[in-house]
Amino acid sequence: MTAATTVRIQREGFDAAAEAARLTRGRTDIGALVTFTGICRGAEAGEPIEALTLEHYPGMAEAEIERHVAEAVARWPLMGVTVIHRYGRIAPGEDIMMVAAASSHREAAFSAAEFLMDYLKTRAPFWKQVEKAGATDWVEAKAADDSAAERWVRPAGRDAAE
Repeated sequence: MTAATTVRIQREGFDAAAEAARLTRGRTDIGALVTFTGICRGAEAGEPIEALTLEHYPGMAEAEIERHVAEAVARWPLMGVTVIHRYGRIAPGEDIMMVAAASSHREAAFSAAEFLMDYLKTRAPFWKQVEKAGATDWVEAKAADDSAAERWVRPAGRDAAE
């Protein structure tokens, strides 16, 4: 059976529990569902955050995320994947994004969810601006995030079946 996949980029909020239920509804073959929801924090390094503003390149962002979802489906025996990412102004406490991976067993679901999270954090075409005390700054990439994503890089000449 082909994995059911959903990729959405949207301005409005979403209900993570309803999305997870939608992914597994009526499926008795799914034995593991791993979900991750990123939430806007109210402070960074002790400094209050007023909001985040996320921008993306419409069309390209969806295509890039879909490409990585397809890679996850090729690498692990998944039965479903959902990726939702918001854009626009997001206040502290609001959901930013969600990844859900469903499989027969937990190892594949965990690995796929981590793979997709590392991709979204480091390579997805989103730009994040943080508002603090009335000032805005673009958020720079973090070396620790790049290092985490490196574990998923395959050596040259190896295909997805290996």
